[in-house]
Amino acid sequence: MSEIVIKESIRGKKKRLGKMTSQGWVWFIFLLPTLLGIGLFTLYPMLESFRLSFTRGAEERYVGFENYQYVLTSGSFRQAIFNTFYIAFFQLLIVIPSGFIIACLIQSLRRGKNFFKILFYIPNITSMVAAATVFLVVLHPQGLLNYALSLFGIPETIWLANPTSARWSVILLASWHALGFGIIINLANLQAISPDYYEAASIDGASRFKQWLYITIPNMLGSITILVILGWIDGLQRFTEAFMLGGHTGSPVRSLYTLVGFIYERGFGGLEYGVASAASYLLLVLILIFTFINIKFFRMKI
Repeated sequence: MSEIVIKESIRGKKKRLGKMTSQGWVWFIFLLPTLLGIGLFTLYPMLESFRLSFTRGAEERYVGFENYQYVLTSGSFRQAIFNTFYIAFFQLLIVIPSGFIIACLIQSLRRGKNFFKILFYIPNITSMVAAATVFLVVLHPQGLLNYALSLFGIPETIWLANPTSARWSVILLASWHALGFGIIINLANLQAISPDYYEAASIDGASRFKQWLYITIPNMLGSITILVILGWIDGLQRFTEAFMLGGHTGSPVRSLYTLVGFIYERGFGGLEYGVASAASYLLLVLILIFTFINIKFFRMKI
């Protein structure tokens, strides 16, 4: 009798295992279109770009690491690195602290939280091309900004003709566009902090400022880490804002010439696909290095 029970148990387990296996294959069939899309439109272009980075010319002549050497010694590439880091650094310096402060203010409200969440998040879902077009109108010599400043007796300024003001125009545009995302991430972290901490601090006589200083800020490390890492990744890949305000050459005086702008100009403007591919992989290495440094600096577990 016991042998029959054991055999029936084994047979039942085999049936369940076979059913789970068949269900696993069914799910794989549903995932197959996505996997094919990733393979055709992501993995294959990456491998092809890596191959092209060692070639030059229409005949795709193999040149080894000459393209990488050319890119690293190029003055325009160094200018692109400076502009990219300059814009990304000051954008993060604006977005992360201001996003945190605004999120704290929204969290402290008793009414209207959802209204302000939507209000600040709208720029993040706005097309960057549309936003940059509006900024071009505002920054025009006869635009709204010069008109507003003229009311205070400040003379007209051609904002996009000066390298410094042109870079800061891109910084403000990028910060305006990214601020909503930073606020939402900070709000999510703020809501995850246990109210018990604040109740215990209130019982101990801690003021609201001390609660914010010693409870809120230390518990915000997670969101700050995410925003710094994503901010650097997005900043190093910056293109649309600079292209819309400065064109493919990054005018004026290549002050808006970014790393992706360098890749775009060489690949689609000069048809130097090998050089553009080499620059793309150098950008990838740069992003990986900065991501690793940020993770180690904030002691984030991978």
